Amino acid sequence: MWIGDFVRGQTVVRVLRERWPNRPVDLVTTSLCAPLVDYMPGVRKGILADLPRGRLAAAKQRALADELRQQGYATALVMPRTWKSAIAPALAGIPERVGFVGEVRFGLINRWRWGEKALPRFIDKCAALALPDGAPLPPVWPLPQLVVPAEEAGRWRQSNGLTSGRAVALAPGSVGASKRWRYYAEAARLFADRGLDVWVIGGPGEKDLAQEIVAAGGPKVRDLTGNDLRNGILAMASAGVAIANDSGLMHIAAAVGTPTVGIFGPTDPYLWAPLNGLAATVRTRTQLSCQPCQSTVCRQNDHRCMRDISAADVVGIAQAVLAKANGAT
Repeated sequence: MWIGDFVRGQTVVRVLRERWPNRPVDLVTTSLCAPLVDYMPGVRKGILADLPRGRLAAAKQRALADELRQQGYATALVMPRTWKSAIAPALAGIPERVGFVGEVRFGLINRWRWGEKALPRFIDKCAALALPDGAPLPPVWPLPQLVVPAEEAGRWRQSNGLTSGRAVALAPGSVGASKRWRYYAEAARLFADRGLDVWVIGGPGEKDLAQEIVAAGGPKVRDLTGNDLRNGILAMASAGVAIANDSGLMHIAAAVGTPTVGIFGPTDPYLWAPLNGLAATVRTRTQLSCQPCQSTVCRQNDHRCMRDISAADVVGIAQAVLAKANGAT
């Protein structure tokens, strides 16, 4: 379960709440994404299920089914089209199990939906399941929301020894090397030279990269990577502007309302940018013939789609976004 997809799931929650205002909505979540549930309006609670990708894990499926059965759910939206994702709701005996046709799930899904391949975006595929069967898609979907209390963000700043001024949050990680912009260290140095505080945000996989960025930027740059996604949520909510690759943290920053600069190379912003919109979308000045390849590894043009985006350009765009945000407050 990817972080960005889970954030977009809050749009589905909003659609369900509009359709059935008196029915509670719970989300099945992984340990990684579980902190997001605490900031999602309209969600009653999360049901933890760390099911492995590569095997059936029958015991875990039965345990999840037992928990779902105890809750007495009337409807389950099975958003992934995999066979495994439909097992627990079926074993739990949930009367209405809604999902798209896929992976021979006959008997597991009992409210079939068709036409998934005609829907271009992930959010269209997921949110369509929350509509009545046959209903047209709306012109626009409700925007995903993450609501972080100001008091909690303030305590987070204090516990990390951070000042109250507006800072620049950098999210250099992403799933897939081709989506990673390579000049975060230079950008951090440029921001620090202009007197701005810089926070490097990410998970344990970004720790080495964060230390490189800190070394390049100096004492005004802080490594705030960690193992808990809650740290990333609070950091993005506390920052004055966020700069991110096409990643889960980009979606978090946009959903909490922080002005966000998204850097796109191999992926298409129409398909993968946050529904909330970005303060700025940064791409190469001239589109390459291979864009968007949607590949996790560059196999042609030596990663030019990201390599040709300069640190000076990104810093200039981010400073303009920050200045605009300061003028609006």
